[in-house]
Amino acid sequence: MYAVHEIDYEIFGSEMQFVEIELDPTETVIAEAGAFMMMEDEIEMKTIIGDGTKKRSGIFGKLISVGQRYLTGESLFMTTFTHIGEEGKRKVSFSAPYPGKIIPLDLRELDNKIVCQKDSFLCAAKGVTIGIEFSRKIGRGLFGGEGFIMQNVKGDGFAFLHAGGTVTRKELVVGEKLVLDTGCLVAFSGGVNFDIQLVKGIKNMLLGGEGLFLTTLEGPGTVWVQSLPFSRLADRVIASVNRGKEKGESGVLEAP
Repeated sequence: MYAVHEIDYEIFGSEMQFVEIELDPTETVIAEAGAFMMMEDEIEMKTIIGDGTKKRSGIFGKLISVGQRYLTGESLFMTTFTHIGEEGKRKVSFSAPYPGKIIPLDLRELDNKIVCQKDSFLCAAKGVTIGIEFSRKIGRGLFGGEGFIMQNVKGDGFAFLHAGGTVTRKELVVGEKLVLDTGCLVAFSGGVNFDIQLVKGIKNMLLGGEGLFLTTLEGPGTVWVQSLPFSRLADRVIASVNRGKEKGESGVLEAP
């Protein structure tokens, strides 16, 4: 594995944020395809397969990386941004895809691993690996909202996630449990036990509007929760457009 590159950063904005990363000569940051916003001169952009770590070099390693990216539903490619100048610092910025918050994570403070929703990863220092986290429980896989697969992010550098709405961080002690809507889960540290439970009560199941299943997390560890999952936002927008069509109104998302 490559040694993780040390990077400095600053997050701008409140609801539609972007992160500006400062690179020294030869330093590199990796990002999801489509996250790029802007960069200064002497930064080289290169499309790669996977996350660019040495353990995934070679034909076989690249095939594994492609397979993992395919399973998580992400683009098969990522992009690296490298300061190719000989002196000074250069900046590159990455933007959030929808209203919410960018979450900076120092993996050294999180036992070098976090597990996150498959669409929450934004960018990271080169040397951080992005893989898949399989669920070992049938209930979690069938009803957990993210299927059997989530992403794991490993290393000893900085990684940046994105989540919708307001984000809160919960610290769970040994045995402490947290119950939440599955879509509101952003990420959790490696020591947290993640499972799915059935909503109690027939009225809650049929009339509560929260679905049949909830997510349970048990400490010790750290959990990040979002107030506005993108799926919930999309459902509200689609429902609003459909109501407008039923009333014969011109929807704001329709072409003129």
